Amino acid sequence: MLEFIQPAQPDPLWAMLSAYRADLRTDKLDLIVGVYRDEHGQTPTLRAVQQAETLLASEGDSKSYRGLTGNDAFNQAMTHLLLPPALHPRTTTVQTVGGTGALRLLCDMIASIHPDATLWISNPGYINHEPIARKAGLQVRHYPYLDPHGALNEAAMLDRLAQAKPGDVVLVHGCCHNPSGVDLSADQWATLSAFLQEKRLVPLIDIAYLGLGNGLTADTTGLRHMAETLDEVLIAASCSKNLGLYCERTGCAMVIGKSPTARTHIQSLLENLARSNYSMPPDHGAAVAARIMHTPALNALWMDELEQMRLRIRQLRHALTDQIAALGDYPALAAIRHHKGMFSLLPFDKPQMQQLRREFGIYGTDAGRINLAGLTEKNLPYLAQALVSTLHTDALDQEMVS
Repeated sequence: MLEFIQPAQPDPLWAMLSAYRADLRTDKLDLIVGVYRDEHGQTPTLRAVQQAETLLASEGDSKSYRGLTGNDAFNQAMTHLLLPPALHPRTTTVQTVGGTGALRLLCDMIASIHPDATLWISNPGYINHEPIARKAGLQVRHYPYLDPHGALNEAAMLDRLAQAKPGDVVLVHGCCHNPSGVDLSADQWATLSAFLQEKRLVPLIDIAYLGLGNGLTADTTGLRHMAETLDEVLIAASCSKNLGLYCERTGCAMVIGKSPTARTHIQSLLENLARSNYSMPPDHGAAVAARIMHTPALNALWMDELEQMRLRIRQLRHALTDQIAALGDYPALAAIRHHKGMFSLLPFDKPQMQQLRREFGIYGTDAGRINLAGLTEKNLPYLAQALVSTLHTDALDQEMVS
């Protein structure tokens, strides 16, 4: 059997990370993987997390199995964090193996209920959305997201989604769009909600970066509007970034149904899908998150730490674009200042991103995504100069061609 296995296509992100690690240059920059780093280049464990872990360890709680829905206190806390109380009776929340597990569980649910459904994904979009959906057996189509200048292209987005059939699912980034950093405005959320309602389409909102855009409350504005407006909404949430629980794989899937009576059937379906996949999710990260959110002092500490991370990322954006502006007028790069969250999409094609790696040791994805949260103040001038040099090289190449 095993001799018939064909070589699998390597994951492009992790393949690039291997290339970065093999690079011997001391001034190289890893802007690939989406983790927050402090000014020392480290991904810290939050103080709120450390204190919650100390409390949990001192209590010596049992390591016995939990139910298929995971940690109930965590599920309750996440429901309260994301949704207004009026929606709680209509909401089923189950803990999952990270935000990725939430996406897969919801895609499995869609496939079991509506096997002919198509999942519509933004282009550009998160690199793992399509593989997750296809592995669940869903059809995938894409809708355009950005115009040639890197701004949200609402007209093109709605025009393409007009081709969707009733019952199709539209994946929307709740905040801090990955990879572009370009988010929907409040008016655009309202327009999209009305459109989905008219076309009888179901939103799947992936909110992996809650708190890192405009703030913990503000980042739920679009999600809440959609949840309050539509009969059915799916949500995949993660605690990897905003609580720094990356390796603990802590997330949840939420399903908002038309009425409270649907909850029993929804929960039963999600439990059956989880049982046949991973049975139950790991408890430690969820227990930490629950303890933080249910303990006022820890919750206040966490919210302060999260806000400091958000403000630091914003400051890095401003400082980088200030450095670029000092080198000249480059509108295509100046847009980085107004993006939200950890990522920005550079106006570079694959050869230019390869040039950044080859000449400067700056590693982003071939599609142009860079992680601003991976920067420090001291390497901003180097990055700014490299970006401008690459932009100049492209301009010179075009001039020679013309």
